[in-house]
Amino acid sequence: MHDPNVASTPTCVVAEDETLLRHALVSELARAWPGLSVVAECEDGASALEAIAEHRPDVAFLDIRMPGLTGMEVAAAAAEASPETHIVFVTAYNQYAIEAFDQGAVDYLLKPVQPERLDATVARLQARSTQPDLASLKALLKRLDAAPGAAGTPEPLTWLTASAGRETRLVLVEDVVYFRADQKYTTVVTAEGESLLRTPLRELLPRLDPKVFKQIHRSTIVNMRAIAGVIRDESGRGTVRLRGRDETLHISQPFMTLFKTM
Repeated sequence: MHDPNVASTPTCVVAEDETLLRHALVSELARAWPGLSVVAECEDGASALEAIAEHRPDVAFLDIRMPGLTGMEVAAAAAEASPETHIVFVTAYNQYAIEAFDQGAVDYLLKPVQPERLDATVARLQARSTQPDLASLKALLKRLDAAPGAAGTPEPLTWLTASAGRETRLVLVEDVVYFRADQKYTTVVTAEGESLLRTPLRELLPRLDPKVFKQIHRSTIVNMRAIAGVIRDESGRGTVRLRGRDETLHISQPFMTLFKTM
């Protein structure tokens, strides 16, 4: 957050996986808050968290349901990566969750975003001079996580069809050590070697069991059961040691908050 004694341009990050909705929100923000600078537009939770950690914006508009990290997970990690950032959730949630928002320390916008509602949210944000109430934010995130209808995701994948040269392989998902982004495709790494999946990482992530597979970098997803240890250096960055493989994996600093219990 900026020094309150120094005039500066307010900044924000917008995270929404649907391109048209993201562009529409950015356009409406330009109308409702002409002085606001959108420093990053993100289409998934990982890039949103990294953008928040890098830019430390005044405000982050987070879609709750995004590929990979959800808006709630991004908000929880952002509370440590950039505690000065005010969170505004963009949601299509049911009434139960809306009641939770109304009692919380963050703002929310319902999809499709209405100009009048956005104007009111902008006015509240402009009037605030204090840091977000992080304790209330964390309490709200716990309540939202337990809200009816917060689930609804498809069953996790069990098998993958990947290629290794001219060979097509059936890979059991639980045997995957980690996934690595490879341009428009994804490299699948197991104890036996590597193969190529013709699915982008961001499309694969929502189909994986979130209790088993965690994103540790914008381009890397790791099987938590394959982790032998996590090494933290003095700067706060982390490295994952793997069971049965010699290479190590880099953890982007914003994602280290997801490994606090390890």
